[in-house]
Amino acid sequence: MEFIKLVESYKEDIIKSTQDIIKIKSVEEEAKPNMPFGEGPYKALEFALNLCEEMGFKTKNFDGYAGHADLGNEEETVGVLVHLDVVPEGDGWTYPPYGGEIHDGKIYGRGTTDDKGPAIACMYAMKALKESGVKLNRKIRIIFGTNEETGWGCMNYYFDHEKAPDMAFTPDADFPVIYGEKGIIVFDLVKKINTNNCNGLVIESIKGGNAANMVPDYCEAILKVEDPSIIEEKLINFVENTKYPISLEKEEDKIKLVAKGISAHGSTPEKGENAISYLMAFLAKLMTGECDICELINIYNDRIGFRHHGEDIGCGFEDDVSGKLNFNPGVIRSNEEEIRLTINVRYPIKSSAKEVYDGIRANLQGTGIDLEEGNSDMKPLYIPKDNFLVEKLMSVYRDQTGDIGSQPITIGGGTYARAMENAVAFGPVFPGQKEVAHQKDEFISIEHLMKITKIYAQALYELAK
Repeated sequence: MEFIKLVESYKEDIIKSTQDIIKIKSVEEEAKPNMPFGEGPYKALEFALNLCEEMGFKTKNFDGYAGHADLGNEEETVGVLVHLDVVPEGDGWTYPPYGGEIHDGKIYGRGTTDDKGPAIACMYAMKALKESGVKLNRKIRIIFGTNEETGWGCMNYYFDHEKAPDMAFTPDADFPVIYGEKGIIVFDLVKKINTNNCNGLVIESIKGGNAANMVPDYCEAILKVEDPSIIEEKLINFVENTKYPISLEKEEDKIKLVAKGISAHGSTPEKGENAISYLMAFLAKLMTGECDICELINIYNDRIGFRHHGEDIGCGFEDDVSGKLNFNPGVIRSNEEEIRLTINVRYPIKSSAKEVYDGIRANLQGTGIDLEEGNSDMKPLYIPKDNFLVEKLMSVYRDQTGDIGSQPITIGGGTYARAMENAVAFGPVFPGQKEVAHQKDEFISIEHLMKITKIYAQALYELAK
């Protein structure tokens, strides 16, 4: 196919465009005029639309919320849904998270895999189709969102102003094809604090995590204590026995405890190491008396801890289509009045948010911990395996990779596929490939980037021809 050869000729441009968009820190910030999610996401959108215009596509900016670029003028439309915002970078990077640096054939930076690299791949896939002159019977439209990681206001705004494509895929998950996605809810568990003094030991604050949909890699607690040596001795023994990465820093009459974990995507909490859970495990050894924070710490360890499926807090649901519920404590914050734990749950396709909430509330009855529901419930996605879109994309995947054994899958992640009817997630992570989204040192290899560009070029051709 001529357009596959063209993709290879774009290699240097694909690399440079990926590096350039990675250098834009597109984490959601305070809104500005015409920048509803802050300056970073808007600049990323502006970059993508300008690049598409240079490629000869007709573009439209939807008031800074989203944008699109079109190849062709046909009424029936094949869509590609991508997002240009990223989660916060976190700590501990080997290379600058917004540097777009290349090392050992890999481009490093936040968003390289999720989802800027795949977005660039799809743009150049469209360019290859355009410049090859192949006949297409459907328009191809790439749609750019700017707050996928923090609320989907971008897609809500876009589809309030524009008709949805007839079919679409999003390059924001795994290969081969994802026909089902679990439901997603985010909520807070809140404990009011009247007492935080336990036998002369006072926890002044606890802070950890950057976003609900990330396994937190950092958590700290500030403690006030008359004799710091007691804590030092207990910590030494605790770390020796557990190997948990917790350290201690002295600050005058206070002590800072710091736990460090390993970040991962909130849909796969078992792939990370939760710093909140590490710290709470040690705090339970210190706070052995009776106080409000003591109660919260004990409940956390007894019912949440290092469990990933909600099995001990009343929501351990599972089904035969999508498997077990995923439970991620993503953020913790405390002040003088309360301690608040933000939870990200991915519930099975055959379950519901109501079942999750009801189960947790029943489990926590009498503990003084309140469940405050979030503003959204992203319902599960399910597309039959014999759907035209699933079958066509599976055919393309097998043709391009030679992998005839892999079958369509379900995931806990939430993608733009559920923003419209007749859409699925398609790549970019191959079976068995290391998952780096939402982690430090996120990267995409140049070989991988070129491979998915060719896959997406053929996929768009097969869907639009």
